[in-house]
Amino acid sequence: QVQLVESGGGLVRAGGSLRLSCAASGNFRRLNSMNWYRQVAGAQRELVAAIFTSGATHYGDFVKGRFTISRDTAKNTLYLQMNNLEPADTAVYYCNAEMRYSPDSYDDYWGQGTQVTVSS
Repeated sequence: QVQLVESGGGLVRAGGSLRLSCAASGNFRRLNSMNWYRQVAGAQRELVAAIFTSGATHYGDFVKGRFTISRDTAKNTLYLQMNNLEPADTAVYYCNAEMRYSPDSYDDYWGQGTQVTVSS
């Protein structure tokens, strides 16, 4: 089992910055990646950023160099540094851990989400 708890969301003006944190606990032996997703009401959840156990990272096209995903393995914490925020970034942000047991078998674990609101 894996538990994920996000924090760091809030209200910020356009052009501002926020840093999201995700405190993780549990068994990570089969961890493939840790990820940040976001969701706006009525829309599908979309990938913001991913960091793999290799250290490789991947970002959604809309990030355009504004966000940085990182992790502190000693603290079991995942971060998302968001700079130059835009109103379009307003969403609930979710922390996700993907466990992979085989090429065709995996589990997803989710945090409860943290609201990010960017005012114009």
